[in-house]
Amino acid sequence: MSDESVILRREGGIAWIGFNRPASRNAMTWEMYDALEACCDRLAEDDAIQAVVLHGVGGEAFVAGTDIGQFAHFDAPEDAIGYERRIDRVVGKLEALPRPTIALIEGACVGGGAALALVCDFRYCTPTMQFGVPIARTLGNTLSMSNVSRMVDMIGVARTKEALMMARLFGAEEAAQLGLVNGVFDAEVIHDEVAAIAAGFAGRAPLTVQASKALVGRVLEERRAVPEAGDDWVTACYMSDDFKAAVNRFVHKTPFAWSGR
Repeated sequence: MSDESVILRREGGIAWIGFNRPASRNAMTWEMYDALEACCDRLAEDDAIQAVVLHGVGGEAFVAGTDIGQFAHFDAPEDAIGYERRIDRVVGKLEALPRPTIALIEGACVGGGAALALVCDFRYCTPTMQFGVPIARTLGNTLSMSNVSRMVDMIGVARTKEALMMARLFGAEEAAQLGLVNGVFDAEVIHDEVAAIAAGFAGRAPLTVQASKALVGRVLEERRAVPEAGDDWVTACYMSDDFKAAVNRFVHKTPFAWSGR
């Protein structure tokens, strides 16, 4: 299964999903989100798949968020809420995939890319990784309630506030110390190392692996707020003058200053 921007290939029992827009640092288009969702649906039904690896093509980025140009026509609250629901649905499909999932991260893993990586079961990166959601510097929007919850679960309240309120990016060494990534490998060997890790699941009890993933997921789901609980702030941020100006700056290269409106 392949199109120009998302590539699904199989090597033995391992499925590899590649985000393939290297000139745009693999920023996600609507079509790419749809393709990823279709990949998840297909792999969920394939019992021969033992593990799934997600990676960016080009070596400079895993995924550098959602393509900002797609926000240019957001003019109603339904646009904002619909977008966040779409992301929640796709991220939720990846999170619930009944196979071990591994994010192989090179370079930028930000915004929507961070959301995708957070729901993978394991994350391995190169020393060049930059992980975060710097929207307080770039767009002035917000994450959904579900994705804020996922970040809190992974790195704690204090680091989540640093990531979202201070727009901090975490490098590979700090991410390893936080437990955000499971290991750091040089770019020359990371694909082979991750392939070996993925292949290792062939020697483990499939039902135990599936049960462990599902039960951890249930624990997290029990304490996660419903998405609707954050709709007021999703609407406020996406409908703001600041968001419109930030998108316009990206699309038309125009200057602006934050106004708080």
